[in-house]
Amino acid sequence: MVDFAMAAGALPTQELLAAHPTVAEFFRQVGIEDFASHANLDEILNSRSDSHFENYGLDRAAAREMFGAFLQRMDDLKAADRERIQSITIVGGHDKTGRPEQGTLDLRPEEITCVVGPTGSGKSRLLADIECLAQGDTPTGRRILVNGQAPEPRRRHAAEHKLVAQLSQNMNFVLDLSVGEFVALHAESRLFSDPAATARVVVACANDLAGERFSLETSVTQLSGGQSRALMIADTALLSPLPVVLIDEIENAGVDRQKALSLLVKGEKIVLMSTHDPLLALMGERRVVIENGGIKCVLATSDEERAHLAELERWDRGVSRLRNLLRGGERIEGREWERFLSTVASNH
Repeated sequence: MVDFAMAAGALPTQELLAAHPTVAEFFRQVGIEDFASHANLDEILNSRSDSHFENYGLDRAAAREMFGAFLQRMDDLKAADRERIQSITIVGGHDKTGRPEQGTLDLRPEEITCVVGPTGSGKSRLLADIECLAQGDTPTGRRILVNGQAPEPRRRHAAEHKLVAQLSQNMNFVLDLSVGEFVALHAESRLFSDPAATARVVVACANDLAGERFSLETSVTQLSGGQSRALMIADTALLSPLPVVLIDEIENAGVDRQKALSLLVKGEKIVLMSTHDPLLALMGERRVVIENGGIKCVLATSDEERAHLAELERWDRGVSRLRNLLRGGERIEGREWERFLSTVASNH
């Protein structure tokens, strides 16, 4: 990293910005907005007083070090975007009694794998094992392989090299930012050329998922649980380069489940979803059944089950309509109840 930063820092700024456009953001972070295009990094830093850097809690040496770290971070982000994950493999460990889990399970991009089992059976533990790329060092003894190989240590321990985005049941924000500012910051960190425009796209997508709309100006701390989850699903699908998405009980999020899953899969993500919802369980290509802390079996969704799913979806649309009527202050009686019964009737 030192050699890389020194070579880049020796270039005239005009050439440096041409090779690394994001360096302009580094200069903004240290309060340098104007500089000669022929000057190199040291010449620019030396043109500022000691007090200038003190205002940012720095000195010149710290600013140079910050420059190197910044360039390395941008390079890592580009590398992450270029990297292709072909598979994540779960190598079986054991359940709570020590009984071995059988075989291995490969997870691939554009696939949805559902995790089912009673409350407390160990569904969240499986998601956690994948999130930390376990190597036999968790209570289950499972190992997680990336493209068929044990992951490099940096994949497990360095935040910038993580592969997994996890959407938990509770999404709480503490930053005092508007939705637009929050998403634009993420877009800028991912090197999108127009963060503000990108934020508008992400929020529009989130509103397509959420039960209640919100705007770019809405404070993130004022979002409901469903709105927060919708925002993070859209953000993960459209902005995050992380190839694996783990979702814990999306049915409790108040979002359009089918649209959310379709959006994530279109982003070429590997999607693993813990759920109690029969509709969601049947939407995946297969479901992992958890019992007593271990993988009991893996079942591929059959053609007959997919036919049942179509019926379940029709019933679910009827229940959703009733839910929306109740939310809007309507009564569920008379013609509305007859319409619901017609919707869920077994004969089409």
